[in-house]
Amino acid sequence: MDCPNNHGKMELKRVPREVTFRGRPVKYRPEHFVCRSCGLVADDWKLAASNQKALSDAYRRTVDLLSSEEIVEGRKKLDWNQEQLAKAAHVGIASIKRWEGGLIQTKSMDAMLRRVLTGRETLRDTYTGNRGGVSLPRIKLVLGEFGKALGRKILRSSDKGVLYAGKYLFYADMIAFRELGQSMTGASYAAMPHGPQLDNYRELVDSIHAADEREAEALTDQEKRIIRRIAKAFPNDQSVYKAAHKEEVFRDKKPGEHILYTEAERLLEM
Repeated sequence: MDCPNNHGKMELKRVPREVTFRGRPVKYRPEHFVCRSCGLVADDWKLAASNQKALSDAYRRTVDLLSSEEIVEGRKKLDWNQEQLAKAAHVGIASIKRWEGGLIQTKSMDAMLRRVLTGRETLRDTYTGNRGGVSLPRIKLVLGEFGKALGRKILRSSDKGVLYAGKYLFYADMIAFRELGQSMTGASYAAMPHGPQLDNYRELVDSIHAADEREAEALTDQEKRIIRRIAKAFPNDQSVYKAAHKEEVFRDKKPGEHILYTEAERLLEM
């Protein structure tokens, strides 16, 4: 790169820096073009992308997450390509490409990657989100918490199809699995004509209404924060309905096909 001040070619230099990233102090060594005459520092687009990745990896090392290089090295030690790693990890190949490219994975996904890359991964409960089964009292408890966050009742007696309530549950369970490693309710979901929905919901509706939420395991503070985030993002029924229909995890499914919890990383609207 030439210096814009007409001092000729600039040279590449690594400059130690400490920045606050995601609330944590992070030390890293970005590379910049530096003018030897006037000291001007500049990046081209390739260098900017490389420095962003360096910052991402430095942050990952700070919080004990696998860096992009560690994921690539671990994959190559197993003689796998990205598609093989994606299959073993039960995620889309796009997730592997993003993580190797610098996107920061969640704690739960990092733990999964470590198990896969070290050969300790076991088959996960992809239908109930590591809950082992559905809890109807907890479904009612979660919907009640949504009611508090939204300022309105969403489990209505006339809502026989759980049309909108099911969409809020879908996001709550999937995001909890993505961020905490476990769903909130243990419910299974399928692609239905009206969007992602509780599997076999017609048989569950009356039982959900009759369930006693006092019998459910109390919601954690983390789970309550997730519910509030979803309520803020989708303040009315139509907004959550439209968002759920945009999700690729729904759109690429055949009617009645299950939406697995391992696909939670692919959610785009939340």
